[in-house]
Amino acid sequence: MSNSTSILEDLLQALPELRTQLYFKSSLTALSHAMEDQVLAGVGSSLVIASFQRERFYRQEAHRYLRISERAEQVYVLAAPETDFANRFDHYETIAFAPTDALAQEWHLVVIGARYAACLICREKPMPVSTADSTMQLATDQARRFEGIWTFDRQTVCTAAELLLDRILVYRPELTTKVAQAKKQLQLARRIGANNADPEPFAERLVTYLQAGQYKLLKAYRSIAAKERKERLVNSITAAIRRSLDPEEIFTVAVRELGQALRGCRCLIYRCKVTDDDVTIQHEFLGAAVASLVGQKWLLRENPLFQAVVEQQERVYLADAQADPWVLEDGRTVLPPRLASAQPEPLVQRWTIASWLMVPVMHQNRLLGMVELHTCGGTLHEWTEAELGLVDAIAAQIGVALIQAEAYANLEDLNQQLAALDVTRSNLIAITGHELRTPLSTIQVCLESLSSEPDMPPELRQIMLQSALSDTERMRKLVQDFLTLSQLESGRVRWHLEALPLQECVDLALSSIRTRQNQSDLPEITAHVPPELPLVQTDGEWLVEVLSKLLDNACKFTDPNGRIMIQAHSNGGPMLEVTVADTGRGIEPNRLETVFDRFYQEEGALRRTAGGTGLGLAICRQIVTGLGGRIWAESAGKDQGSKFHFTVPIVRGKPDEKLPKNRTEKGKVSRARSR
Repeated sequence: MSNSTSILEDLLQALPELRTQLYFKSSLTALSHAMEDQVLAGVGSSLVIASFQRERFYRQEAHRYLRISERAEQVYVLAAPETDFANRFDHYETIAFAPTDALAQEWHLVVIGARYAACLICREKPMPVSTADSTMQLATDQARRFEGIWTFDRQTVCTAAELLLDRILVYRPELTTKVAQAKKQLQLARRIGANNADPEPFAERLVTYLQAGQYKLLKAYRSIAAKERKERLVNSITAAIRRSLDPEEIFTVAVRELGQALRGCRCLIYRCKVTDDDVTIQHEFLGAAVASLVGQKWLLRENPLFQAVVEQQERVYLADAQADPWVLEDGRTVLPPRLASAQPEPLVQRWTIASWLMVPVMHQNRLLGMVELHTCGGTLHEWTEAELGLVDAIAAQIGVALIQAEAYANLEDLNQQLAALDVTRSNLIAITGHELRTPLSTIQVCLESLSSEPDMPPELRQIMLQSALSDTERMRKLVQDFLTLSQLESGRVRWHLEALPLQECVDLALSSIRTRQNQSDLPEITAHVPPELPLVQTDGEWLVEVLSKLLDNACKFTDPNGRIMIQAHSNGGPMLEVTVADTGRGIEPNRLETVFDRFYQEEGALRRTAGGTGLGLAICRQIVTGLGGRIWAESAGKDQGSKFHFTVPIVRGKPDEKLPKNRTEKGKVSRARSR
């Protein structure tokens, strides 16, 4: 028994206004886990339907569905059997569909509850033929693509659930009563309003990072596959050349292997450009008792053979270099060289060259070097077309190797960027899970208690409301930090520069932190800003933001009995230097630069004792840099306190320049940022 109908097609037919999207497998895994986590977090679900393509995929998640079944009223799991997966009830209903069923190409998850509803309905898309090679098998699983719908729309979710329940009855008709009960609940669920739980802010960002990572990974694998296909076209000589990115080693291996393979008397490989007059030979293979050219200057500009190679951008072959005039392999002639050197005789006679082959090392029409083969003495040698093709192939690979060697210096930076991206992705997952899910759970518990306990004492009701408000503010700060850093890094900030006294910005930052935090928990904070300091040319809104975040950071890592000091002085140049020092935890010397990285947490994303996202100092660096200054940290080590310095430009003008007339006597910074 099988069914060739696609659930996705049925859903699109039932709801033609829906539009599908493209997902990679890792993205769907992340979305599925996020939806399942809503159930595991106790949101309260009445119906969960999960359709896996194969039993082995279900086995990886079986432990999660055992826990889900403890929190949901009805749970159905569908999969194509491979071993012992069968129709039965064991904590939840399992449905074994035929491998020929359209479900075998699809991936579905539906979660419906009183306060939360979501569905994922997808169908796998075949891999493009161009990527289906052996190299891509390394990433086949992660590169699998799916087309489908992911939504929180309750009407769409209920429609998808009904389609899956109908498919379940095809394989488990004995569940008619239970499925009818589930469909009755769906009718009630359709009348419920919007979801209370809204994971969209962090889920969308997570999907964005996963999608970007997958596209970059797929692009990298395609590039590697293309290079490997080219490498397979050449023989073991090319493989020996490509083992190294050092040009000297490449030339040493190539000249030896090529000379031995073609049995020439002399093989030369050297780097050169079109404009070179001569080169000094350093890499040579001698296959007979002939004179060596190592250390000799090899003339190029006065060599007609070299000029013919430059003009044609392809190999030039003289079967008989002693002939007068020279006759190239295509029948054209080259005048005998009149080479000016320390010796009066031409190079052909001096180095007893009988047959002469010159093959250019090219890359994108640029001459990088030359491969030369000589037979010497009175014996002529005609290389076969296969041998000439081999030299061409090796010259081409040498060109690629040289370009790779030039690019090797940039490879370290690329690896660091990829490593930083991976750390960012991991930290984002950890931070969003910890910093958003925890306050969401608290808010949910508080609101549920307030809703279900109308006779709750006023004192306890106030505590519940205060807890919910506190965690709401915590989530707002996290989202604000994400948006602020994104805005700064993307260059969308419009700076509003004006002449300001630094003292005003310091006062606003101090007022902000004292308003937001309990005074009894704050360390002693002192500020020393000399009144004679010149005005600074800055955006007051963003400068207050920097000071506030540095003070927040200092308070976070300083005991209440510690001290925090704000100091400022002019360094005699065009900048004014501000320092925020504390007597707190301190920073290890090797992390003084790392602390400004995004998501940096000294104790790790989930094991830290102090809250926060690790974005504050990254935001400070972006702001200070955008304002034309720089920021750095100093610390004697752990538990030795720390100092954060930053510079801000001074107003260029006369020393007696006054404040702008439109400023009040107290001097308020305009556009104060909402905190």
